[in-house]
Amino acid sequence: MRNKSDLLNKIEDYRQQMIELSLSSSFMDERVIHISDQLDKLLNKYHALTTNIDE
Repeated sequence: MRNKSDLLNKIEDYRQQMIELSLSSSFMDERVIHISDQLDKLLNKYHALTTNIDE
């Protein structure tokens, strides 16, 4: 990711994908779980990035 804005856009993309897929299947669908895992990783990166800026 080049910057915080890129990271936020990627987070929003994954969030939207997860919502759309879960509406047509379920939250237990393997694809939803995979997207959720990727979203968690991005959120952790964002948290680390913003925590480092505030220090």
